[in-house]
Amino acid sequence: MKLTPKERDVITLVAKGFADKEIANELKISPRTVQTHLSRLMLKLQARNRANAVALFLNKKYGKI
Repeated sequence: MKLTPKERDVITLVAKGFADKEIANELKISPRTVQTHLSRLMLKLQARNRANAVALFLNKKYGKI
């Protein structure tokens, strides 16, 4: 399971509490593209929701949290 650089950017901003529209503005992509990245990374992480995706990402990146 490897996230793309853009997926990593998106999940990092989700972890900081950004909404889809804010993420889109920050990364200069459309909100729909943000949703696509989120959907793909949630599948890769096997996450149930955004909060679970963040927890799984941080766990894999930094070890147990």
